[in-house]
Amino acid sequence: MKTILIAAVVGLVVSILLTPQLIKVFSRQGFGQEIREDGPATHLSKRGTPTMGGAAILVAMWIGYLVAVAVQAMSGGGGPTISAWLVLYLTTGLGAVGFLDDFIKISKRRNLGLNKKMKFIGQTLIAVSFAVGCLFFRDAHGQTPGAAFLSYTRDVPWLPLGAVGFVIVTILLIAAWSNAVNFTDGLDGLAAGSSVMVLGTYVVIAFVQFRNSCFAGLPDATMAGCYSVRDPLDLAVVTAAALGGCVGFLWWNAHPARIIMGDTGSLALGGLIAGLSVLTRTELLLVVIAGLFVVEMLSVVIQIAVFRTKHIRVFRMAPFHHHFELSGWKETTVMVRFWLLAAMSAALGLGLFYADWLSATGG
Repeated sequence: MKTILIAAVVGLVVSILLTPQLIKVFSRQGFGQEIREDGPATHLSKRGTPTMGGAAILVAMWIGYLVAVAVQAMSGGGGPTISAWLVLYLTTGLGAVGFLDDFIKISKRRNLGLNKKMKFIGQTLIAVSFAVGCLFFRDAHGQTPGAAFLSYTRDVPWLPLGAVGFVIVTILLIAAWSNAVNFTDGLDGLAAGSSVMVLGTYVVIAFVQFRNSCFAGLPDATMAGCYSVRDPLDLAVVTAAALGGCVGFLWWNAHPARIIMGDTGSLALGGLIAGLSVLTRTELLLVVIAGLFVVEMLSVVIQIAVFRTKHIRVFRMAPFHHHFELSGWKETTVMVRFWLLAAMSAALGLGLFYADWLSATGG
């Protein structure tokens, strides 16, 4: 528990101190956000706000994790694990794709960065290497970071994927969640605040899995409801570091935002969430935990599908949060109410996880 707290605190401190320095540097370099011309008129004033702020979250995550692991090692604990390296790789890799996308937007002075093909290739290469890595690196108990099953809170035996199926599903999950968070990043603080809710839930889930591991031999482990997850404590530490980074960044990103996370942050956070669901065996449960991101992505899909078939618009504008802005809601009103929806989704997901644990243990 101490290691998790250290990671969160260090991530918070690094992010809250680093972000204003990035604001100064990016402002001096003219790294300002371009705004959609067809978006809400109130957003035009945001043109020129420094972007690529997601870099602060990534740096905070890395430093928070490494400091926590170093302290743990000095106390006689273990060092970094392959599960942590994999999720750090996935998050950073997608952050790099997002950074390139943001940089093209800035240099070309337009709202479009990488074209869809190039972004897809970048996301796919990172996702494939992550998925393949999840099937290797067995520990002493024969556990690999990932499992060739779809999972709810544990592997579902009647939903086998096989190695190839696992790689394909993982690619789809990473693409879906990274784009879902990217769609949500349209209001000051919305994506960062919503990510805090999801990451906080995963800190709890990973810690519970650590305390009830099937293999760790811990005093509190309950074999009837144990979890076959490799390196759950290290996953909790990484997640806590990222959580601290998001909270520190949110200090500067809340309305009125002094910096925007950009695709650098949104793609990275989406990849982190997807990676955590794969490594904690909760891919299906994530649909509930991150329900707000699901709604935002579905609003875009519905808008496009209906417009192409019926030539009408279901919403005034997609993603969904812009519909309410164009309906007359203030940006802060939309943000707070969407935060509440994100919190309720995360709480429901955590409740379902706990209910399943009680059921498995006969509680």
